[in-house]
Amino acid sequence: MPAIEIRGLCTRFGDVVIHQDIDLDVEAGQMLGLVGGSGSGKTTLLREIVGLLRPSAGTLKLFGRTLFDGDHEQGRALRRRFGMLFQQGALFSAFSVFDNIAFPLRELRSLDEAMIRDLVLLKLAMVELEPRHGCLMPAELSGGMIKRVALARALSLEPELLVLDEPTAGLDPDRSENFIKLLKLLQHELGFTVVMVTHDLDTLLGLATRLAVLADQKIVACGTAAEVLAVDHPFVQNFFASKRAAAAIREEVA
Repeated sequence: MPAIEIRGLCTRFGDVVIHQDIDLDVEAGQMLGLVGGSGSGKTTLLREIVGLLRPSAGTLKLFGRTLFDGDHEQGRALRRRFGMLFQQGALFSAFSVFDNIAFPLRELRSLDEAMIRDLVLLKLAMVELEPRHGCLMPAELSGGMIKRVALARALSLEPELLVLDEPTAGLDPDRSENFIKLLKLLQHELGFTVVMVTHDLDTLLGLATRLAVLADQKIVACGTAAEVLAVDHPFVQNFFASKRAAAAIREEVA
């Protein structure tokens, strides 16, 4: 069973068509990079995957179930199986680092504070932060630390699926490279599925095992980087036109 299964998905806002008959499967354990031009509907599709938007037509299933069918408790249980890392981190500004990571755990209403504390410290260690960082407020964090805290929160419920919106946006090259290495390490150790949107070629080729290209309101290419590059579509050819992209793809094939 795919982690994500999309069939005939259409999205409209009034008379404006964003997606038309999108079909896409993401197998468990894959790291899918979703690319497309500005206004192509990449973030809209991410929001539909996590249930923040409802498609106008078609079906979207996570682990064989839809977020909008069944009772309320079934929906809550399904939502616990995925985590999301927003582009700017989206930390609660009035909460400490510790309380930001603890928030999803407390929402379960089934764990005592001692267990929550142990889990928060574990998640901090997973993203290579120390217990003392738990006392800091979001305003005191660097951009790289914000990303790590947001990742720790996204991983707090040990999700099977992690959804990333521009995970390295705003980071300098060194911090971006370190964050990519951290994500790869965690995915290798924990085995979760990843779907991410990014414009950064280094992030895309450094993390994604498969690519999907969104253009003309549909998925125009899906596969490995080499398979996608072979598709004769203007956006595909323009996006991967740089010498750096071609060299990276040749290295992957080799």
